[in-house]
Parts: sequence; C-alpha cells; structure tokens
Amino acid sequence: MKIATSGGTGRVLARAGLALIAGLAVATCPAVASPAPADPVPVAPPLPFPVPPAPPFLDPGFYNPDPARVATAAPGEILSARQVNLANFWLIPLDVRAWQLSYRSTNTRGEAIPAVATVIVPHRPAPAGERSLVSFQFAEDSLSQNCAPSYALQMGSLPNPLNSVIGLEFIEVQSMLQLGHAVVVPDHQGPDAAYAVGPLGGRITLDGIRAAQNFDLAGLSGASTRTAMWGYSGGAIPTAHAAELQPEYAPELNLVGSATGGLLADIRAAVDYNNATSTFGGAVLGGLFGVAREYPEVDRFIERHMNPLGKGLRLVHEEQCVAVQFAAFPFVNIKGLFDYPGDPMRAPEMQAVLDELTLGNRGTPTATLYIYQAPLDEAMPINAVNKLYDTYCQDPAATVSYTRDLFSEHGIAAVSGAGSVALWLNDRLNGVPAQAGCHNRDVYSQILDPGAFDAFVGALGRTLASALGMPV
Repeated sequence: MKIATSGGTGRVLARAGLALIAGLAVATCPAVASPAPADPVPVAPPLPFPVPPAPPFLDPGFYNPDPARVATAAPGEILSARQVNLANFWLIPLDVRAWQLSYRSTNTRGEAIPAVATVIVPHRPAPAGERSLVSFQFAEDSLSQNCAPSYALQMGSLPNPLNSVIGLEFIEVQSMLQLGHAVVVPDHQGPDAAYAVGPLGGRITLDGIRAAQNFDLAGLSGASTRTAMWGYSGGAIPTAHAAELQPEYAPELNLVGSATGGLLADIRAAVDYNNATSTFGGAVLGGLFGVAREYPEVDRFIERHMNPLGKGLRLVHEEQCVAVQFAAFPFVNIKGLFDYPGDPMRAPEMQAVLDELTLGNRGTPTATLYIYQAPLDEAMPINAVNKLYDTYCQDPAATVSYTRDLFSEHGIAAVSGAGSVALWLNDRLNGVPAQAGCHNRDVYSQILDPGAFDAFVGALGRTLASALGMPV
C-alpha cells in the first residue's frame, strides 16, 4: 500500500536507564496474500495542540468506514491513515513517530470488517540494518470500543482510571522500541469490542501486521519483515490464536516468534476454575459476554437461559473498561446465573463455539513459541496451559519454551516475566535461532533470569526519561 503524506540489549540498556533515573531524581527531586499496491492513501497530519482526539464512538469515519469500501478491500489493506501523538498516561508525551491505520480484516464468519491499529517507529536506527516488527496485543479486556488502545495511547485522550492496564503495559511496548524495533498495536477486539474472542482477535492481529508491513512510512520490508508477537492475559488470547491461525490465514508473514503469558488456553477450564472461587470471576464473566458479541448462538443461549440477576450483571458489564471487568463481582457464581438444567458450559448448542475458542484444536503453530505462566495464577488454570504445551509438543517440528514462574500470581508474573520476554523476542528479531524442540522449566521468578532485571530497569528508566522529552 503506497502512502502519501499530506502535511507538515539488556545490560547496556539498563545502564542507560539507571543513569536516566538518577538524572530524573536530581531534576525532580483462509489464506490471503498481502494486498497489492493501490492508489496512494493520504496520511492526515496530527491534531494541533491542544485539540484532543475524539473517542472512537465519536469518530465513525475512521473506526467504522463505509461497509461497501471495506468489503472490496483485501485483508490487511489500508483504508485510511493519520499521524498521531502518543503519551504515557494520557499526558506525558512520547517522542516517537506514530500513525493510526484503518484497515480491512475478517470476522469469525468470514465477513469483511474494519479494524484499527497503531504503528509506532522509534527514532533510533534498526539494530540489524532492516527494521523488525513486534505486534503487541494489550490486555484490553473491555466491552467498549472507547477502551481500545488506539484511543487510550493518544496524547490528550480522556484520563480513564478504569483503563489503567494499557498505560502500564505501554512500558513493555517501549522496551521493544528502545531496542530499535517497530511496534504495531491492533485494536484486537474489533468494532464490537468482542472481549476474549481469540479467533477474531487473531485475524485482526495478523491483518494489522499486514497493514503495518505495507505502510511505507514505517520503513519495513513488506512480508519478509522479521515479525514477532507479544501478549499477556487478555492480550495473550489474540496472540496465541494468531500464532495458530497464521500458517493458514497469513502464511506469507515471516513470523519468527510469539510470546504469551497468563494464557487462557481453555475457556471451559477457566469458567470451572473461577466459578464462585476467584477474585477474577467477574473478568471471566465479562469474557463470556464478549464472546456473545461475536457468536449469535451464544447470545441467544444467554438471553434464553440467563436468570434476571445474570442479565442485570450483564448490563453493568456493558461498555466498561478493564477495571470494572476485573474488580466487579469477585467470587461470582457464573454457572449459578443460568437456569439451564445442568452445566451451561456443557450445553450442546455451546460446544462448537467453545471448541473454536480452545487453543490446540488447530494444530501446532509453525512459529517459535515462548509461554510463561504462574502456577498460582488466580485467573488462568495452570493445568490447561500444561495440557496445551503437551498438545503442541506432540508435533516433532514444534519449538516451544515454557516457563512456570513459581513464586508469582497473575499480576506479578506479568512484571517478573517482562524482561525475559523482551530479551527472547529481541534475539528472535535479530536472527538468533531459538533452541530447537520443546523445553520447560520451573523458576522461582523470571526476574532472576540473566539480563532480565537489567532489561526491566532499563525500560523503566527510559520511560521515565520520556517526561523530559528524550526521543526513543
């Protein structure tokens, strides 16, 4: 896709980050090929200061373009583009080059849908001559399009304490930018904010990669670009499904690695695990409501069999960001919200959808995988991830590294594993091959891995330095 403008590792990184922290302390005391080139798409300039960006529901021209135009586009084809200004926590500007792309993707019924992704390119040169790409899927975990990262990452977006996870995970995005890689961030829940629908998010993620690779201003090398994916918790869902879908849906992509943690491998097991027993029960219930947005048969089942209390909780969950999904209704008896005669998760009319949402049913991804999980994870059952690892590794061609973080729970593992994942992805993106075959290990904490703590501190230091205008 040709674009025309319309207007104006590890230890070294850590040392630089520590120095910056010290300075701050003083100062502050089906398979479809890539879309063929088409006519140029103008790139709109960024909004002038202090004009704030419009929330997605007030920006239908970009987020929900003409359906006829979407239908005639190829998967990943760019429909429109605009330059944007990004910030940490809505206010602290980030000195990078960034654009939003509206592009065509595909839903689980094979229908054309619009999607949006944010493409971010650092000022620093690429580490290996050619720029590599990371697709980062945030744990959006919401039922509102206005909680999407494309809006939340923009300078001047409305501060939303109910959407704080995106601001925290943005540090991980910046760790990859600081290593010289470009990053694409898809709004992987799609135009209907279909939370927890991995097969949908996987397609949107793969088409977001296609769009970024064909966006000239990103300076990438098309489908040959070394590309990796990263997602944790709600972001791991589309990431893992994208890895499974890629050999058939986007085989032209040079996908060199995929990292997932806090992984929802089996939605049936997650409901059983969280039913009336977990502080994360509300998040799992919200995911069930998100699934109903993409699958009409699930929506019909909920409408037919959910009791008045359950339908009331559904109204509370609607249009809410991640904090409400997680914090509201801990220890909720999910199955008790149904009047179905038996286990609603075993109802015949639910099985085809639940099978589609379960990882491992499409075969083993061809990309190298890194999986990290806490046995004490209070949201995602470790047994389901162990089973997925065993399923993948029945394939003699599988390359899977699986780490169990023994002294962590869901939130802690996200932090303790970040440095190791960044280093692992950096090696894959720089052409260092992963160890062949399947390997699993138990560690007290991934933060103790060689170089992991240094990488984490370095990313944090440079993120803090962005408050002083340091370019990435």
